[in-house]
Amino acid sequence: MAQNPSAVNNKKEVPDRRTCILDTVLDAIGSTPCIRLNHVPKKHGVCCDVVAKCEFLNPGGSVKDRIARQMILDAEASGRLRPNQTIIEATSGNTGIGLSLVAAVKKYPMIITMPKKMSHEKEVTLQALGAEVIRTETALPWDHPDSLIGMARRLEKEKGYVLLDQYRNPSNPKAHYEGTAQEIYDQCGGKVDMAVFTTGTGGTMAGVAND
Repeated sequence: MAQNPSAVNNKKEVPDRRTCILDTVLDAIGSTPCIRLNHVPKKHGVCCDVVAKCEFLNPGGSVKDRIARQMILDAEASGRLRPNQTIIEATSGNTGIGLSLVAAVKKYPMIITMPKKMSHEKEVTLQALGAEVIRTETALPWDHPDSLIGMARRLEKEKGYVLLDQYRNPSNPKAHYEGTAQEIYDQCGGKVDMAVFTTGTGGTMAGVAND
């Protein structure tokens, strides 16, 4: 019988998604495959094995789904986030998509502050997931009260919204320390010489490097 995925979290064995029915889309976050790159390394004279962790296969399309789930779960566990409270987050897109996905499943109202330079397609995706999107001026410094971060912090104080703040939230690297890092280690049989990341908040790098 397939394992019940509702009892699974980052610290427990993850069910094989190919052989069971998951309870919600949140159970599809993480456990992404590592795929060996055969042609590109050889083309550039690289002799070692190079593998790619396919985070685009998360349901929201990026690695940010991991921190979105972790931040909301931890906020619930601490009592900071309670039923029907509104979540707000400043984001250029991917974290907002992840948070909107989790919020939709858990029935939290979601507000995203996002600079005007970001694509219309991201805004449409966020709205399709049920989020309200507030566009802010791109050129404003981050600490300006009308910037994407300033707006989110101001509405947190004025409206009592719950600001998860991916830039300072320890649940961001925690998601990768407990999840991504262990997956990479297990998939590579413990033989990892180097990991390469692109960075935004730095949470992926901090979490994986700390393991």
